[in-house]
Amino acid sequence: MDPSVKLLPNNGDAVSQLEYSRVIGSLMYAMICTRPDIAFAVGKLSRFTSNPGSHHWQAINRVLRYLKGTMNYGLTYNGFPSVLEGYSDASWITNMEDHSSTSGWVFLLGGGSISWASKKQTCITNSTMESEFVALASAGKEAEWLRNLIYEIPLWPKPISPISIRCDSAATLAKAYSQVYNGKSRHLGVRHSIIRDLITNGVISVEFVRTQHNLADHLTKGLSRDLVHKSAVGMGLKSI
Repeated sequence: MDPSVKLLPNNGDAVSQLEYSRVIGSLMYAMICTRPDIAFAVGKLSRFTSNPGSHHWQAINRVLRYLKGTMNYGLTYNGFPSVLEGYSDASWITNMEDHSSTSGWVFLLGGGSISWASKKQTCITNSTMESEFVALASAGKEAEWLRNLIYEIPLWPKPISPISIRCDSAATLAKAYSQVYNGKSRHLGVRHSIIRDLITNGVISVEFVRTQHNLADHLTKGLSRDLVHKSAVGMGLKSI
């Protein structure tokens, strides 16, 4: 999605609403199955299905052109590394209408993505650190589910080491390992307890990664085509 384009609600009549919903459904199918690189764009565009305008259709056409140019792309796995690893990120206040933020996370195994998401946060946060913390808690719960899944695989080596989740916020990392949450926001206190419990029980570990190496960065904001392509390759999307 073009980072210079700001998508706003349509104030006029809806333009081909039924067809818009059908195209969004098709894009969601592709995104959920094999195309994590379009997760943010599809999530953003799906918010306007009730009243799409011409500028929303223009944005959809850009996504379709991108997919047409990368039709031969597919997720690839090379067997290394043979451990689960994750990336988490957030963009603070990506929607000025309701001041909501966007969470993004992706998990890789064997060099390819196996789980990813780009979601609008359901709570309002007061800072970038808080939005990153909300995203980390969501990623942590997904890591727990994935760990329980692979634990049921008989041939999987046991015990399973903690799943490393990388984020690009040093403040979030420090907060995750602090013993006590001293903030006033109840929803963040609950998420701090979730993260602390996952760390203490050896489900996850949290590590710092620079923004340019964070594979979840493009799941939270619109980036240029080159940056999206770079992240896509990092997540295992290659020409096949």
